[in-house]
Amino acid sequence: MIDHTLLTRFDWKTVAKCRVLLSISVALVVIGAALAHCAPLPQSDPLAVGLDGTILEQIEGLVASEIQQEKLPGCVVMIGRQGTVAFARAFGHRQLQPTPELMTVDTVFDMASLTKPVATATSIMILVERGQLRLRDPVANTIPEFAQNGKDKITVEHLLTHQGGLIPDNPLADYKQGSKEAWNRIWALKTTGPVGKKFVYTDVGFLVLGEMVRRVTGQDVAQFAKENIFQPAGMLETGFLPDEHLRARAAPTEQREGEWLRGTVHDPRSALLDGVAGHAGLFSTADDLARYASMMLARGISDGKQILSSQTIREMIRGRNIAGQRRALGWDVSSKYSSNRGELFSRQAFGHGGFTGTAMWIDPQLDLFVIFLSNRLHPDGQGSINHLAGRIGTLAAAAIVGKNRKTSARESVVKEPANKQPGNVLTGIDVLERDNFQALANRRVGLITNHTGLDRHGKRTIDLLHDAPAVELVAIFSPEHGLQGKLDEPNVADAHDPTTNLPVYSLYGESRRPGSDRLKTLDTLVFDIQDIGTRFYTYISTMGLAMEAAAEQGLHFVVLDRPNPIGGKLVEGPVLDRGDESFVGYHPIAVRHGMTAGELARMIREERGLDLDLKVVEVEKWRRGDTWDRTGLTWINPSPNMRSLTQAIVYPGIGLLETTNLSVGRGTDTPFELFGAPWIDSQKLAAALNQQGLAGVRFVPIRFTPASSKYAGELCQGVNVIVVDRQVFRPVDVGLHIACTLRKLYADDWNMKRFNRLLINRSVLEAIQSGQDAGSLKPLFQQELDRFLARRRKFLLYSE
Repeated sequence: MIDHTLLTRFDWKTVAKCRVLLSISVALVVIGAALAHCAPLPQSDPLAVGLDGTILEQIEGLVASEIQQEKLPGCVVMIGRQGTVAFARAFGHRQLQPTPELMTVDTVFDMASLTKPVATATSIMILVERGQLRLRDPVANTIPEFAQNGKDKITVEHLLTHQGGLIPDNPLADYKQGSKEAWNRIWALKTTGPVGKKFVYTDVGFLVLGEMVRRVTGQDVAQFAKENIFQPAGMLETGFLPDEHLRARAAPTEQREGEWLRGTVHDPRSALLDGVAGHAGLFSTADDLARYASMMLARGISDGKQILSSQTIREMIRGRNIAGQRRALGWDVSSKYSSNRGELFSRQAFGHGGFTGTAMWIDPQLDLFVIFLSNRLHPDGQGSINHLAGRIGTLAAAAIVGKNRKTSARESVVKEPANKQPGNVLTGIDVLERDNFQALANRRVGLITNHTGLDRHGKRTIDLLHDAPAVELVAIFSPEHGLQGKLDEPNVADAHDPTTNLPVYSLYGESRRPGSDRLKTLDTLVFDIQDIGTRFYTYISTMGLAMEAAAEQGLHFVVLDRPNPIGGKLVEGPVLDRGDESFVGYHPIAVRHGMTAGELARMIREERGLDLDLKVVEVEKWRRGDTWDRTGLTWINPSPNMRSLTQAIVYPGIGLLETTNLSVGRGTDTPFELFGAPWIDSQKLAAALNQQGLAGVRFVPIRFTPASSKYAGELCQGVNVIVVDRQVFRPVDVGLHIACTLRKLYADDWNMKRFNRLLINRSVLEAIQSGQDAGSLKPLFQQELDRFLARRRKFLLYSE
C-alpha cells in the first residue's frame, strides 16, 4: 500500500501563474534572470512524443517504496523527448530536518559529480572546438607544473576519460592550507598506474581540467561555463555558489559544523576551494538540466544558439573501451559506475551520476533524456538511489511506443538512413481520382483552386472533375494571384476558363468570400490549392472564408488535402492575438503552424463553431517530418515569388519583414532568400547576424537592385540568407533575431509601423520596439504557443 502523503505532484498552475507574470510587461523581461525559470522546455502529453503514459505512472510506486525504506527523502524525476518534457514529477520531501518541506519540481540540487560532464567537460570541449586546446595535447603544455613526477605524458583526453593514472582523491589535509598550497600538492602527486591503460575514476583529474579552463581563458570554470554554456542555453538557475534566492529552495544535504548544507557544496575539497572546482560544486534544477539534455540531443543547439557543434558532440559522447569499461569524454557509457543506467537504453546512451543523489542519462538513438535528482544524504548521510534511477530509466525506455529512432529535424547523432528514397505521395486529388470520385458522386460542385491544383501526373483538378461522369463541375473560384498564379496585384478580376468554358469567380477582388448568388446552384464546395505552411500565406484565409459561406448556405465542403511543403512537425513563432484576425491572419495559429489545409479546416470548423459537413480527402504516404523534396511530387510555384522549396523554408521568418521598409527580394531572382534596403550597411549587418550563431544559417553581405516592387531600380545593401542545415534551421526564430538586430543597428531608419500586420502579436512587437534581445522574446509567447500545440493535436491526420 502506497502512503500518498509521501508523494507530491508538481502544481503546473504555479508555472502558469509565473508565465502570466512574465507576460504582463515587457519590462519584466529586463528583470528576466529572476524569472527565467518561468520558461522551461515546453510540456507535452507523453503520447504526443511517443511515450506510453501508463508505463510512466509506474514510477510513482517505485519511488514511494524507496522513500518508505528511507533510502531518500524525496526526488524530482523529469523525462523528455523531441525537445519537450513529457513527465515532470516531485515526490516526497526536499527537507526533513529541522522542519519538513515538500519537494517541488523547481528544487535546486547540489549536482556533485554531474559537475564533471555538464560544466567542466563541456567547457573543455568548447575550448577544443575553438582550437584553444587539443585532446591529444599533454596537460603540461597548459600547466607546466603538472609535469612533475611522471605526469608529463598525461593528455587532456586521458583526464576526461579517467585513464591518467591518477589517484581518486588526494588527502583532505592537502586542501586545508589554502588553495595555493592545495594546487602545489596536486602538482606534486605521482601516478599510481600506467597512463592510458586503466580506468580509475578520479576527482583529481577533473580538478586539473577545471584549472586548465582558467589557465586558457583567464576565467574559472564557474564563470566560463556561465557565459558559454548556461546563459546561452537558458540554464539561468545553474551555476556555482547559488545566490540567496536559489538557496531558499535548495535541497539540503548534511550538517557541517552544526549548520545544514543548503545551497552550499557538500564535497569537502570543493568547499575548501571556495566552492568552485572542476569535479564538484555545480547546482542546478531539473528544468535546467532538461534544457542541457535537449541541447545535446539537438546537435548542440538551444533556442537557436549553437552551444557545441554537432561534430564536437559526436566526439564527446563516443564511447571508448578502457580495459572493458566504456567511457566518453566526461561521460559514463557503460562501466562499473553505470548502476543508474536504464537497462533498455541504446548503446549510444551516455550519462553520469553524483554522490549527493543525482543522475542524468541521454540517449540519442531513442531521442530520450531521463533526469533523476535527489538529496539522498539528507538528513543522516545515508541513502541510496542508483538502482532506483536505473529502474526509472528502464521504465522510460520501455514506455516508448512505435519507432524508437527519431526521424525528426532534431536528429543529431543518429542520421537518416542514406538509402531512404523520396516517397510516391498521393495528394487528395490523386486519391479522389483513384477512388473514382466517389466522395463527389452526384454533386454539383464549385471548385476553389489555382494552377497548383494538379494531380501527380500534371493534370488539372479542373479537368479531372469536369470529365468525371458522376460529378457536375459548375463553377471555379480562384484565390490571390488568380487561376494561373501569375498576378501580383491587389485585386484580381473574374475570368473564365477557356478549356471548360466555366466562369472563374475571383475570391481576391471586391469580396474575399464567395457570394450567395454564386453558390445557389451548388451543393458542394471543393478546395484544392497548395499551401506553404505559413500563417500569413492567404490561401488558408480563402479556405476559411469559403467554409463560412458554405456553412451559411448549407453546402458540403471537401478539402483535397496536400502535404505541408516545409513539413508538418515543427511549429514556431507567436500565435496571433485574438481579436486582431485579418485576411493575412485568419485564425489564432502560430506563424509556422505545421499543419495541412485539411487539418486546418478541421480546426477552423470546430473552433469557429461552423455547422458544416466537412470531408477531408487525405494525402497518402506522407509523414509529418517530410518536406516537399521527400514527396516525389513536382514543385509548382504556388505564387509568383515563391519559386523554390528553399524560399518556402525561409519564408516564415523573412516574410514577416516585408510590411516594413525593407526589400525582401521581390523583383529579384531569389525573393525571400535575401533582404535589404538602401540605408543598410551589408557588411555590418551580416557580421552582426553571424555573431549570434543562429543554427543552420549563415548571412552573406550583398548588393542588389530590385527590378520591381519596393526600391525598384535602387541599389540596396543587405544579406543573402544561406540555409546550411535545414534540419536545425528555425526560420521564425531567425526572422525575430533579424528584427531585433535591425532595431538595434538602424533604429532611426527601419520603419516598424506596419511590422505587426503579419506578426500580429503586440507583446513581441513592443519588446522589439523597446530594444530587447531576441532571446527575451520566446517567453512572451511560449504559453500561448503551448496552448496552440495542445489545441492542434486533436486535428492532426498524419503520423510522424
